[in-house]
Amino acid sequence: MRRTISAMTLCAATALLLAGCGSAEPKPAPEGGKQQPQPAASSAPAAGGGAKHDVTLEVGGTGKTAVMYSGLGSGFEQQTLPWSKSGTAELTAAEQKVGYLVSVVPGTVTGSDGKLQQAPCTIKVDGKVVAQSDGVTNVKGCSYTIKQ
Repeated sequence: MRRTISAMTLCAATALLLAGCGSAEPKPAPEGGKQQPQPAASSAPAAGGGAKHDVTLEVGGTGKTAVMYSGLGSGFEQQTLPWSKSGTAELTAAEQKVGYLVSVVPGTVTGSDGKLQQAPCTIKVDGKVVAQSDGVTNVKGCSYTIKQ
């Protein structure tokens, strides 16, 4: 029960952090004038080029569970297991220095002993396993900070 509550608290906290990441609301128009066009947000890498990394998020098990992920877009959806999401992370110059976080937090599944446990997860960067959880000894999901 304590593990389920801890996992749910982690999921809720992560969802709040992802939801409060800023706003792209335009500034109000000056009195008596037209609103100036706003520059588009750019995801292009900063000067010096971006480092590209192939990233794969995986959740094992059978059945269905909620999966929350970030780093390759973000989402919180009911998924059929096993589940995976792959993509390319292109780091800006700043992200190459401070890091680029990718994470996956799976929900619970029924274990071989009949008890609920967190589904196992894995993160691979450029084909190498960089984070892994069996869902029993580590119930915080998987996360990894990519640098360079």
